[in-house]
Amino acid sequence: MILDKETLRGNLDHVIWNIEQARIKVSEHHIVRIVAVGKYTEIENLRTLYELGQRAFGENQVQQLAERIDALDDLPLEWHMIGRLQTNKINKLIELRPALMHSLDSLDLAEALDKRLAAKDETMECLLQINSAGEATKAGVTPDAAVDTYQEIAERFPRIHLRGVMTIGAHTEDTQIIQKSFETTHAIYETLQKDGADTCSMGMSSDYELAIACGSNMVRVGSALFQ
Repeated sequence: MILDKETLRGNLDHVIWNIEQARIKVSEHHIVRIVAVGKYTEIENLRTLYELGQRAFGENQVQQLAERIDALDDLPLEWHMIGRLQTNKINKLIELRPALMHSLDSLDLAEALDKRLAAKDETMECLLQINSAGEATKAGVTPDAAVDTYQEIAERFPRIHLRGVMTIGAHTEDTQIIQKSFETTHAIYETLQKDGADTCSMGMSSDYELAIACGSNMVRVGSALFQ
């Protein structure tokens, strides 16, 4: 559904207001970036969001990311790959040169990605995905292995520039369990700051305020913008 500009303006303002309320409670110096996730919306809505000031956009699938980049190549947008990356899509993603890849979820993927990056003489900014909820349906390294995995990737794979961590909140109605998954990831992020980590990507439309309260500085919001 194509939304009119005033509807999108209202949605964006509402999200920004909620983020402001949440971040101020953490610290007036705490900055939170919004990545607008457009997987369920029309390209026209992304163009309107750009007119309203939004610059960072994310997609879950490489093919859809390619289509969106091509359709909006007249705009200076910052593109993020936020979904699971299949190894057979690595070359295509490298060609697209995303600003940030959020879903580096294993050493095996890091090795495959680094090898292809070297072959193409490219680098990529990435986040290590942590399965902090311990859910079988989610990708990512375990919290116990996260710091060692992060440091190993940084040491072994020079084409991958790690910027921090990402997690998806626990899939439950229990706010305390969701909060625990965010707190677990943020504690890992704090440990990794000495290794140069500056991004903690946590929170989606249903839980971004809670994620910010737990320390997130990047949220991935889709349905709250395009409803």
